[in-house]
Parts: sequence; structure tokens; C-alpha cells
Amino acid sequence: MADIKVDDGIIHITALSIQDPKSAKVLEEYPEARWTEITRRALKIGLGYLKGGADS
Repeated sequence: MADIKVDDGIIHITALSIQDPKSAKVLEEYPEARWTEITRRALKIGLGYLKGGADS
């Protein structure tokens, strides 16, 4: 289970594991130095779906 905290509008995620072999394969095609930024952008896009709110 990941440790997730929200602090002043910033989401902090520690020890997050995602089991997705297809996405991992695509990510591995990029230089490892870019993995953090690519993953951050992907999560930000995915989190965009949450903007409807908890009651949607």
C-alpha cells in the first residue's frame, strides 16, 4: 500500500508500485533519467479524471 499525503495542494506518494507490464515496457524505451518526469506527467493526466469530485 502506498503512503499518500496531501500538503498545501501537493500530492506526495511514497512507495507506489504499479503492476502494468505494457506501460513498463514503453517507459523502458526512454532514458532512465526521464522516467520520473514521464511518470509524473502520466499520473497528472490520470488525476485529471478526479476533477469531477468524489460525488460524481
